[in-house]
Amino acid sequence: MKNCSLWMFLPLMFSLFTAAGLWVVYFIAVEDEKITPLSSEYKRAESKPPPYISIAGNAPPASCVFSQVMNMAAFVGFILGVLRYLQLKARVHKPWLNTGSLVALSLACFGMTLVGNFQLANDEKLHNIGTSMTFGLGTLFCWVQSFMTLKVNLRNEGKRAGIPRFLLSVAVTSCMLLYFALMAQRLHMHAARAQWALVMFFLTYLSTFAIEFRHCHFEMVCSDNQELPLSLSEINEPSLPAEVRTIKYLKI
Repeated sequence: MKNCSLWMFLPLMFSLFTAAGLWVVYFIAVEDEKITPLSSEYKRAESKPPPYISIAGNAPPASCVFSQVMNMAAFVGFILGVLRYLQLKARVHKPWLNTGSLVALSLACFGMTLVGNFQLANDEKLHNIGTSMTFGLGTLFCWVQSFMTLKVNLRNEGKRAGIPRFLLSVAVTSCMLLYFALMAQRLHMHAARAQWALVMFFLTYLSTFAIEFRHCHFEMVCSDNQELPLSLSEINEPSLPAEVRTIKYLKI
C-alpha cells in the first residue's frame, strides 16, 4: 500500500458514494410511500408504483437527491474515462478502440444527466433517451475495456483485472436484457430488481479501475510553447510570467 497511488481511491469512492446516494433515494421514496419496497410483491391494484430507480427519484424530496447524485456521478465518471484514456493512450495498438471507449462513456455520462435532470413525470421521452444512452453505451464501454485490459496487460495484471471485468460485463449485459424482457412482459417488480442489479454491477465494474490506477500518478503541469513543463511546486512562483502560470494540461 505504501507504493500505491492515491488515484486508486477515485474509482472506489465514486462507486461507493454513487451506490450509497441511489439507495438513499430509494429509502426516501419508500419512507414517503412513493414506491413499493423491493422486498414486497407488486400488485397493480395498489396505488404505489414499482421501485424502478427513475420512479424512486421522480418526486421531491427524493428527486432533489437523485438529480444531485446523477450529476455528480456523470461528472466523476467522465473524469474516470479521461484518466483511463490517458493511461492506455501510449500502450494500445488500436487507438480507435481507446477513443471509442472514451466517447461511449462520455455519452453514457451525458445520458446520466438527462436521467437525473428530466424526471420521468416531467419529460418521459427525454428521460428514456437518457436511460438508453446510459445503459446501452455503458455496457459497450464495459466490453471494450475488458478486451483492452487483456490486450494491454498493464504490469502483467491483464488476467487479474480482465477476467473479473469480463464476468461483470456478462452480468451487466444479462441484467440489461433481463430488464427489458421483464418490462415487455409487465413483470414490473422483477424488472425493477434487475435494474437495481444492473446499476450495482456497473458501479462495481468502474471500481475495478483502482487495480491499474494504483500504479499511476496523474500530475498537473503548466507550460508554454517555448519553455519546459513546470511541476506543480513551481506553478505558484510569483516570478513566473502570468501566461506560463495559466496554461495547464494533464500528463501521466
